Amino acid sequence: MPHPSFSQTLERYGYPNLVPAPLEIFQINVGKLCNMTCSHCHVDAGPKRKELMSLGTIEDCLKLLDRTDAHTVDITGGAPELNPHFRYLVDECVKRGKKVIDRCNLTVLLLPKLQDLPQWLAERGVEIVCSLPHYEAMDTDRQRGDGTFAASITALKLLNQLGYGRGNPLLPLTIVTNPVNPALPCSQTAKLQQIWQTKLKENYDVTFDRLITITNMPIARYLEWLRQTGNLETYMELLVNAFNPNTIGGLMCRNTISIGWDGGIYDCDFNQMLDLQIGHIGDFDPVKFAARRIVTGDHCFGCTAGGGSSCRGAIT
Repeated sequence: MPHPSFSQTLERYGYPNLVPAPLEIFQINVGKLCNMTCSHCHVDAGPKRKELMSLGTIEDCLKLLDRTDAHTVDITGGAPELNPHFRYLVDECVKRGKKVIDRCNLTVLLLPKLQDLPQWLAERGVEIVCSLPHYEAMDTDRQRGDGTFAASITALKLLNQLGYGRGNPLLPLTIVTNPVNPALPCSQTAKLQQIWQTKLKENYDVTFDRLITITNMPIARYLEWLRQTGNLETYMELLVNAFNPNTIGGLMCRNTISIGWDGGIYDCDFNQMLDLQIGHIGDFDPVKFAARRIVTGDHCFGCTAGGGSSCRGAIT
């Protein structure tokens, strides 16, 4: 039996239109180039991707940023550090007094040409939000490739040596975990974080500040994996049946603007990967943006299942 659409589900709970809240997060995807090819990647990023944000588009992003009240700039990719203008973008955002987040896959920090980058980021107080599917090697490597876990631990140790992940609010280190299997993530609780911190400290002498959990979104490369393994229908049923109306108020599409590598504007990073464009930085109108109706689709069930999911982790 077909499940109700996401828009129908919202209307059932009193949201005929999903509208934005005040803008807080300015997210910029600077390209799809990455040193890894992960099976769960909703960006479909990899070493052969050519899409990279140009310096001119970055300048336009900064001009747009100045027209908003966003307090945080969230830089993502691909591996955002591989964009040749990444450091310029970070410096310009820091100059503006913005909190800057680097969404890092960890292994990129070990590339010879970027070996000075961790120190550089620490000097600017950039928050590192890094991906690590599991605190054990087998599950991490199964999702992200052989040897990924060992390389990630090496990078985490390097960040620890620079002061990241040691309780200093100026050098926050956040780990993002997502399920290896087609399932909802574990509840994002203090107990779960403590388990991770204990395991990584005892086994690898690694520390971090915060653990957040996210749901694998049924789009791009992960969608193809679900289809190929015969898990798509079951996974979508899981997401739909786990719909939680208490997540609606905290959905990231409500307080975030998402900018694509080519300057396209989207409600969120996931809509960006589905080409659900709502504008362009060249014709941005803050009044119209604040009054828009947010574009949704059935993939949005991924953000409203269980405790919810966003770039900042669970919602409830």
